[in-house]
Amino acid sequence: MTDVSTAELAGRVGEEGLVLLDVRREDEFSGATVAPCDPRAGHIPGARHLDVALLLETPQSEAVRALVGAPAGAEVIAYCHSGSRSALAVRVLATAGYDARNYTGSWHEWSRDPALPAEPAPPE
Repeated sequence: MTDVSTAELAGRVGEEGLVLLDVRREDEFSGATVAPCDPRAGHIPGARHLDVALLLETPQSEAVRALVGAPAGAEVIAYCHSGSRSALAVRVLATAGYDARNYTGSWHEWSRDPALPAEPAPPE
């Protein structure tokens, strides 16, 4: 399991077969809540929301795969706000049979670069 850099992820957003999981809370994912240290709210385009708390309380691999919605062996990149929650998620995902990787920069890093896309898009 290797970590994912911002440059790598930026080049792979929307790639077929790649599962991108945002493991923050729903309010963080939707953009309803934003950390004071982040210049933008929202999530990386194409990301699916799956709260890490739900992953951590789902002990069986089959149940984890049902939550993720991808077959064992699929490449899954997880991110959160700062890489900590996603590191926990990656462990659970790897145990469930995924090629799981952590985007350690997570939303904190992504949101700082205005050239990188975000959903929902900020108002103009």
